[in-house]
Amino acid sequence: MNKTPFVTKEKLEEIIKDIPTPFHIYDEKGIRETARKLKSAFAWNKGFREYFAVKATPNPFIMEILQQEGCGFDCSSYTELMLSGRVGAKGDDIMFSSNATPDEDFKLAYDMGAIINLDDFTHIDILDNLTGIPETISCRYNPGGEFKTSETGNVMDTPKDAKYGMTHEQIIEAYRVLKEKGAKRFGIHAFLASNTLTNEYYPVLAGILFRMVVEIKEKTGVEISFINLSGGVGVSYKPDQPENNIAAIGEGVRKQYEEILVPAGLGDVSIFTELGRFMLAHNGALIATAIREKHIYKEYIGLDACAANLMRPAIYGAYHHITVMGKENQPCDHEYDVTGGLCENCDKFAIDRMLPKIEIGDIIYIHDTGAHGFSMGYNYNGKLRSAEVLLKQDGSHKLIRRAETPEDYFATFDFTEKYNFKK
Repeated sequence: MNKTPFVTKEKLEEIIKDIPTPFHIYDEKGIRETARKLKSAFAWNKGFREYFAVKATPNPFIMEILQQEGCGFDCSSYTELMLSGRVGAKGDDIMFSSNATPDEDFKLAYDMGAIINLDDFTHIDILDNLTGIPETISCRYNPGGEFKTSETGNVMDTPKDAKYGMTHEQIIEAYRVLKEKGAKRFGIHAFLASNTLTNEYYPVLAGILFRMVVEIKEKTGVEISFINLSGGVGVSYKPDQPENNIAAIGEGVRKQYEEILVPAGLGDVSIFTELGRFMLAHNGALIATAIREKHIYKEYIGLDACAANLMRPAIYGAYHHITVMGKENQPCDHEYDVTGGLCENCDKFAIDRMLPKIEIGDIIYIHDTGAHGFSMGYNYNGKLRSAEVLLKQDGSHKLIRRAETPEDYFATFDFTEKYNFKK
């Protein structure tokens, strides 16, 4: 099995004439199609809205596309709030979910009218003292224990070890206190597993939250207005992995909704999601050029990209499929470690990967980097972050973030005349 790039070799050669590799490229057509599939899957819920996880791909051009498709934004920091504001988001367009939250972040979220999602019980008094409690407020729930799906019974994650959210007892008390402090519209949020490849994750999570919402109503009189299922719906990074079926996922959530919430008189509750990876991963790629080869105990191909451009393989051992552009139909009869140039042995995009014979100058397409690709970049070894490019629906391309320069790297230093690095 294989994966198909969303851009041709010929188009990449055209782009590279203007924008040198490495760069991340995003597919506008694919982004819009994914957003519409998600919206269709939850069309049964009249209040449904996707709050795109800005942390996944913090680029205003990408955000504007999603905004045009009806999405709001999930922010986790001061600068993500600022970025959302710069593309015109305000009020209920923004969900602010943070932890160990600085005062200034709370203040900005409040001033922007964002929906604040409290991660901890102690944050109630902190927020109250800083700004007062807004009329709309949300709380993050952590049920503890281990999270399993009924499909396999396998443990998918261990919420008891996660730093996020409130316990069962804390969250019930939180709604009681927030109601006393004047809050009028309430939400609940939970994130229990990451990058799941099962259509059962959201329905099982929904069942947990729906039952919690019924209990909250019974014990506090608080009626939850929206339930945020957060992220966690994954994508298939490997060619032989099954894809999640978002229509089946939406239908699974609907069944839980009708079985649990409707009989409890909560049939008007809105469902929110915060999908970064599902929305963008498949719709982005890292484009690099093979610049070096090495023949020692193993065969190595060195790229002009490195872990500073895509760190998931280095820190997680994550798999990203690789296509050698123009050689898609050639046999994968050469075994390579595909590496970057960092002074770290973990700086490898692939280990013992079977690929067609790679020549110096070949264009290398690294799949599924549209989420948590560029955004996790860094400057170790003085490496500079790459450009970002948008492949538009009409087939043209647009530079949506220029590559960093040495001037950017040095911009935060206050040099004296002795250390003048200008050429």
